[in-house]
Amino acid sequence: MEILRLMRNGLPDKAIAQHLALGHRTVQRRVNRLMEDLEARGRFALGLRVSEIGLLNEAA
Repeated sequence: MEILRLMRNGLPDKAIAQHLALGHRTVQRRVNRLMEDLEARGRFALGLRVSEIGLLNEAA
C-alpha cells in the first residue's frame, strides 16, 4: 500500500526505494506484481484501477 501511496504522490521507483529502504529492483518487481494482480497494463492503468476499486480511499 505504501508503494501505491508514494506512486500517487508522483515519486519514481528509485525515490520510492530510497524512501522505503528497499532496492530499486524490489520496488519494480512489486509494482509489476501489482499490475499483474490488478490486471493493469502499465503504471497509468494501475493508478486508474486502484482508483476504481478504492484501494487507497482513506476514511476521514
